Amino acid sequence: MLFKIGERIRSERKQRKMSQSVLAKQLGMSRSTISQIETGTIQDIGVRKLIRILEVLDLELRVRPASSPPTLDELREDDDLS
Repeated sequence: MLFKIGERIRSERKQRKMSQSVLAKQLGMSRSTISQIETGTIQDIGVRKLIRILEVLDLELRVRPASSPPTLDELREDDDLS
């Protein structure tokens, strides 16, 4: 799941023509932390840190039961990323 979140963060950052360094500086994080989040290789990330990143990119985190099928909106968002 963290990999999908990271992919979405990367996609949104690139749409805004923002480098990892610029995003990291705005958040007071290192560029390597942003890179690890985007690739899903970060060992540990706090919820507050993740929420700060999402807020800067005007994204939100949604929670739904794991067994639920994706909504039409979620399928459209996935399509837009491809």
